[in-house]
Amino acid sequence: MRNALARSPVRIFERATGGGLGRGHLGVVLGRPGSGKTAFLVGLALDALLHGRKVLHISTQESVERLSDFYAQIFSALGERLGLEDRLEKLLEAERHRQILVYNRKLFTLEKLEQSVAFLRQAADFAPSFMILDGTPRFEMTERWEVDGILRLAREWDAEVWTATHTHREGQALDARGVPGEVARYEDALALIVMLESREDHVRVRVLKDHDRPEVPQLQLELDPHALLLRWV
Repeated sequence: MRNALARSPVRIFERATGGGLGRGHLGVVLGRPGSGKTAFLVGLALDALLHGRKVLHISTQESVERLSDFYAQIFSALGERLGLEDRLEKLLEAERHRQILVYNRKLFTLEKLEQSVAFLRQAADFAPSFMILDGTPRFEMTERWEVDGILRLAREWDAEVWTATHTHREGQALDARGVPGEVARYEDALALIVMLESREDHVRVRVLKDHDRPEVPQLQLELDPHALLLRWV
């Protein structure tokens, strides 16, 4: 399986960005609605799972059942593309190392997140090193203390934490790179900022911020909108 995973486009993403997001850091994926932000993050999560890491997916938008099906769909496409053997066994193993928790967006708080992870650690010996916050924080509404709190937890848990937010066609203030103002104001807390740009037959993947590097890498990566997988071009 190691040889198969070495062919994954995620390796290109990691090499280009100095190892990827990394534990103890917070990253964000930007894109218009339907551009594939969740698919991009699930692809990273599946790669982490196939490397034996534990993944926690928090959502304030989807049900557990729908997200589980989404993981299985992308895993099936990934397994076929990489030529993985014993796919059902590997899928079941991945599911044992993944937890999906769904919350009402209006009721979700940092305290609930902290309590959930503490419970998983104590009751299930589940310490995630890769986390997705899907639907939270809402950068257009969040405050500094929430973003700082998520970064603090990422460091305490030694986990890489990814989130996502929408860009809009019109009326959104952007900086020179194309980062929305509501995200750019928290730039010092964000190690990686990735943009998904929709094209006619693919979604271009661009890195807008790469840790403290003055120049960002020019990736030859795109997201296949049909297979929902990263591919190099």
